[in-house]
Amino acid sequence: MAAVNRLTVRQLNAAHTTVIEPVTVCVPARDEAAEVPALIADLRAQRGVSRLRVLILDDGSTDGTYAAAAIAAGGDERFTVIAADTGLAPGWTGKSAACARLAEIAAATADSGAVRAGALVFLDADVRLRPDAIAAAVGELRRTGAGLVSAWPRQRAGSVAEVLVQPLLCWSWAATLPVRMADRGLRPSTAVACGQFLVFDAATYHAVGGHAAVASDVTEDLALARALRRAGRHTRLAAAGRVASTRMYRGATDLDTGYTRWLWSAYGSAAGSAAVGVVATLSFWTPPLAALCARGSTRRIGGIGYLCAVASRLLARSLESGGGPRPADVVAALAHPVSIAAYLRLSVRSHRLRRAGSLRWKGRPLPDLAV
Repeated sequence: MAAVNRLTVRQLNAAHTTVIEPVTVCVPARDEAAEVPALIADLRAQRGVSRLRVLILDDGSTDGTYAAAAIAAGGDERFTVIAADTGLAPGWTGKSAACARLAEIAAATADSGAVRAGALVFLDADVRLRPDAIAAAVGELRRTGAGLVSAWPRQRAGSVAEVLVQPLLCWSWAATLPVRMADRGLRPSTAVACGQFLVFDAATYHAVGGHAAVASDVTEDLALARALRRAGRHTRLAAAGRVASTRMYRGATDLDTGYTRWLWSAYGSAAGSAAVGVVATLSFWTPPLAALCARGSTRRIGGIGYLCAVASRLLARSLESGGGPRPADVVAALAHPVSIAAYLRLSVRSHRLRRAGSLRWKGRPLPDLAV
């Protein structure tokens, strides 16, 4: 499956594309003073988008995000930096509230007659873009006729914990789901989305209720993609590693907090997570143990099974990056059983903290959803 997806999933390229429709980029930023200036610099360098505007929402930051964004914008008239209060309505996650507010501002300040026209792009502050990234993503949206294109950035890693865990994000769907086939259908359960870089047809986004429709979902990106499919609109996944990258978490502590806030919701229930955990353990621990401890044909079969898992990791990483694997990718792939063990720990911790009502993200408690 990983090989099929490597050959068939669309890659966004940096080839110059011209977009003449209005494009609004929305950036929710909470305590992102260290990240947002680099994103603004990348957005100012975008080409091929003649009607680009950028809205940056300082979502109650305490680290000077507003000032950092304003300075980086440098008086560019395409950029608007907005300060928001820190309060959240009951049942909302912080990111959904910030994105919904940005979409409201985008509609309220659009040119007359174009309130819901054009493309609406949501970007995380830690995403880094090549100069043609926005044009390529919007071009893909219009080429496919989809309501949403999820542009999957290359996930950068700077610590051992990140190297072990971050590649599992892409691998989890690349090794299990025939993406091109799934994207031709409307089944919500097969939607794949990455909230770091989402490109919507603006009219479709508003028609399904936007982020307000998924206000309490901790995985609002997937929830929105599923909402579009339930409404009869197609979603598409595109590998954006050639034009976009991100370092999602910085270090083991940040990664631990980030994953535990949402992994409890990944498979519908604690029983679902447990079932996936059992399958993952049997699939990715039994073969290497057999290769090490068994004899004869069992040992050979175990070795083949382990190498298949390693190959799937490398293919998924190549799909994500749009190029060949790097030395760190090879090391991480060889350590796949350790990655699975790390995932299992994070999943158990996520369920435990959820039951205790202790899940938080960026200083805010997360809504307690019934699953």
